[in-house]
Amino acid sequence: MADHPPIEAYDEIDSTNAEARRRAEAGEGGPVWITARRQTAGRGRRGRAWSTEAGNLAATLLTTTDAPAAEAAQLSFVAALAACDLADTCLGAGAAQLKWPNDVLVFGKKAVGILVESGARADGRLWLAVGIGINLAHAPTDIERPATSFAEHMAGPPPKPADAVEVLAGKFESWRELWATQGFSPISAGWTQRAHGLGERCEARLPNRTLTGVAEGMDPDGALRLRLDDGALERITAGDVFFGGAT
Repeated sequence: MADHPPIEAYDEIDSTNAEARRRAEAGEGGPVWITARRQTAGRGRRGRAWSTEAGNLAATLLTTTDAPAAEAAQLSFVAALAACDLADTCLGAGAAQLKWPNDVLVFGKKAVGILVESGARADGRLWLAVGIGINLAHAPTDIERPATSFAEHMAGPPPKPADAVEVLAGKFESWRELWATQGFSPISAGWTQRAHGLGERCEARLPNRTLTGVAEGMDPDGALRLRLDDGALERITAGDVFFGGAT
C-alpha cells in the first residue's frame, strides 16, 4: 500500500472539514489527514448535517493542487474508491458499490459520505479539503435514504477509527497517484467497475428540475450520462440520483 500523509487525531471537533478550512485560510497546505472521534457540527453535501457517533470515522485530507477547480473536484471519486476499498477490506470483495457521484453503498445502503471543498491560495494554487465520513459502528436512522454501518455486516466488532483511517489513507494515496500521473481515466474505469445502477432507471434531482431516465455511464470528466425517456441524452454534473425509489 502507498505511503500516506500524516494523520492528526482529535477527540472532539466541530467538523474536520471546518478545521481543514481554518488551516487553509491561515496559509497551511498539508498534506495532512485530520480525524476526530466525534464531530459536533459535521456536514455533508448540500448543507446536510452529518452525524459522527463514537466508533464511526470522520476524516478530512487537507492538501493543495495546481489543477483547475473542475479537475480537482475529481478527487471526490478518488475518495469514493478509497472508501469502497476499505469496505471491501473489512467486509469482503464486492460488499461495496459506488452510486454517482460519490456515495458508497454497502449491501445496497449508504455507509459513506464525501464532501470536497476548495478555495484559492495566495500563490494561485487551490487548497482542498476532502472530507470522508464512514459509518463503522453506527448508522443514522433519521435520514432520507436507508443507511447502514460496517458493524451490521460483521460477526465481530468493526474496525476502530484509528485503524480504519490508516487503511483509508493508504488506499486514497494509491488512487490519487494514479489520478496525478494518468489522469481521470483509471479513476473512471475503477468507478465503473463498482458502479451501482448503470443500465437502470433512475431519478436525477437537480437544483432546478427533476429528470428521469436510464443511467448509461460516466463521461471522461465525471458527468453522469442519463438517457431520457424521449431518447435525448442529458449530462448530469451536479445533483442527487435515486434508483428504485430507495437509494
